[in-house]
Amino acid sequence: MITMLVIAGIAIIIVLVSIAVFNNLVRLRNVFKNAFTQIDVQLKRRYDLIPNLVETAKRYLSHERDTLEAVIAARNNAVSANKNAATNPGDPQSMQTLITAESGLSGTLGKLFALSEGYPDLKANQTMSRLMEELTSTENKISFARQAYNDSVMVYNTARESFPGAIFAGWFNFQAATLWEITDTKEREAVKVQF
Repeated sequence: MITMLVIAGIAIIIVLVSIAVFNNLVRLRNVFKNAFTQIDVQLKRRYDLIPNLVETAKRYLSHERDTLEAVIAARNNAVSANKNAATNPGDPQSMQTLITAESGLSGTLGKLFALSEGYPDLKANQTMSRLMEELTSTENKISFARQAYNDSVMVYNTARESFPGAIFAGWFNFQAATLWEITDTKEREAVKVQF
């Protein structure tokens, strides 16, 4: 009888630990997905600002059409990649595509900012100044959101790779989440916005 009670007690403990570990993995996965949503909000704001910025610059940079078209193409590419990543932020391929698209967008925006430096009338334009200021503010918010996302991904990945989480992660298909890492050294440099 005592043996049966000990076995039943051990079984109950195993079930309770299993439930706790599973629920913790679900909670942590939801936290990193929510953190991605915060990035998504800021990226959408950025995407909305870019056409206005290009439209304002177009009046002054009419002969720099290639740069303006490159910015719009990079923006459209990033919007598409963001939509794919937003459906499943845990998918490493979608996240890598988004990171690459965002890197390309940052590069073309940097070219636009550098180009605008040579046009005093454009730099003096109040609309352009306001849009660049809003874009700079949004870039800062994206940076903070990326940091929060990476922190939550690290906690989630640690929980799914540690014992006993590693066992349950394999059984219940908890995939590793991808960190938002900057792979392009040019993107590591701060975007210079001058008025």
